[in-house]
Amino acid sequence: MAEKAKFKCLRCGHEFEDVYTPGVPQERSCPKCGSNSVRRLQEKK
Repeated sequence: MAEKAKFKCLRCGHEFEDVYTPGVPQERSCPKCGSNSVRRLQEKK
């Protein structure tokens, strides 16, 4: 089941939201700089 998640580019620091499906590997790129060094941010509980 897809859900929205926050991601951060490790190259330029840009944070953005995208659709995330747990357990399904996806290639992502930063919409600002195009880098593929993107990580999902952990939700604060």
